[in-house]
Amino acid sequence: MGLEVKEKQKKGRKRIPKELIYEMRYGSPIYYRDYDKVLSGEKTLEEVMGSSKLQWFIIYLIYSYLIKNIDTEKYVIATNEAGFQWAPRTWRNLDIAIFDKKKLLKEGINDKYAKTPPEVVIEVDSKADLRKYGDFMNYSREKTQDLLNAGVKRVIWYTTFDKKVMVAEKGKRWFITDWDDTIDIIDDIKLNLDELLKSEGIKE
Repeated sequence: MGLEVKEKQKKGRKRIPKELIYEMRYGSPIYYRDYDKVLSGEKTLEEVMGSSKLQWFIIYLIYSYLIKNIDTEKYVIATNEAGFQWAPRTWRNLDIAIFDKKKLLKEGINDKYAKTPPEVVIEVDSKADLRKYGDFMNYSREKTQDLLNAGVKRVIWYTTFDKKVMVAEKGKRWFITDWDDTIDIIDDIKLNLDELLKSEGIKE
């Protein structure tokens, strides 16, 4: 293939802006869901980056519950798609992450992604484009395993489309149960999402 043809092909490809990258896995980008609709002008960047009402409300409820019950001298709770980077050109966004406060402060507070593994990660659905994974479960399993391999002790994943929760710990059997099950979060803190929603008058 001649140089001129290669140059034409290169120019013909539409460059995907870095703002549309949701996560990065060993140099391979994972884009936001419907990123191609942003490129075609059908949607705005804000539309694909935003959370649904149910997604953000569940995150709000869980975060509020944890803040009321966790030892804030021992732990720091991050939210708002907190970035966690454990390898070069590799990072994941986290809905809720519980960090050991001493370890995090030892790393230093700056404008970079956290490199200290959280003790616990809690996810609610995902904003990732799932087409190359086939379905949500393939993506969630990959991300969960990456986090566990990186040093996260427990990953808890709530899904709104089937009202399930997946709990994974390294070296232990993963399991999937229902929202009305009570889940161990950290130390002696337990959480029942169904009860939290009902306490707010929400019946799902």
